Amino acid sequence: MPVSIFIQTLNEEQNLPACLDSVSWCDDVVVLDSLSTDGTERICRERGARFFQRKFDGRGPHQNWAMENIDWKHPWVFYLDADEHMTPELRREIEAIAANPDETRVAFYCGRRNFFMGKWIRHAMPPSHIMRFFRPPKIRFERLANPVPIIDGEHGYLREHFLHFNFSKGLHEWFERHNRYSTYEAKETVKALKGQPVRLGNLFSGDAMTRRLELKNLSFRMPLRPVLKFLYMYFARLGVLDGRAGLTYCVLQAIYEYQICVKVRELLRTERGLPGS
Repeated sequence: MPVSIFIQTLNEEQNLPACLDSVSWCDDVVVLDSLSTDGTERICRERGARFFQRKFDGRGPHQNWAMENIDWKHPWVFYLDADEHMTPELRREIEAIAANPDETRVAFYCGRRNFFMGKWIRHAMPPSHIMRFFRPPKIRFERLANPVPIIDGEHGYLREHFLHFNFSKGLHEWFERHNRYSTYEAKETVKALKGQPVRLGNLFSGDAMTRRLELKNLSFRMPLRPVLKFLYMYFARLGVLDGRAGLTYCVLQAIYEYQICVKVRELLRTERGLPGS
């Protein structure tokens, strides 16, 4: 049973060909673009993808616009970023789910394999659960960055993973992108500190995603977050076994966490009428 593929883009002419090659079997590839100025649109149209554009206003709102305004050819949609690739094994798994008339679940989390410096970061960044396969009428997203899905129905977890080449445009672009992301995360952190109390019981939930989200909520309130994140990724997750790539990746993630922390402090000072910096 066919599925639709959803891709979000912003100046992705470098990554798009390989991403589109990995889903060349799909007869409904839909691209939602954030007003690219490079060859993104040309590549999409040459490859037969349906192409939509709108100004980016955060991951959650952007994805919700797609769920509400795009007429999908198939009931099931798998979402990829342009720096991600579908695998044959994952294709077979999602097509089997889409073809099952008795399937009651309406959304599935999927893991991804993250690559850096030419290798899979197996330990420091193991495949985690991300919402990627769903029935559009049954899902909406919250948060400006790293959206949290709101699912109208039961959900499941896929066995197979997709591939993520997060540094495909180099470190310069990674820092630029994560400067934007840290601003979104800082705003969401302030919002959580004010209106999202910690529910310790969720840390022991039988659902992996519930545990993960509550752990993230708890982390907003912990001191020395950048240091703790590095120690967790490098030692607790055994990122040390990923060699130089693992060490570099853990340091970069700690830097990203520090960006979020200083921007949170700036926002809180501004709210009190004090100079932000």
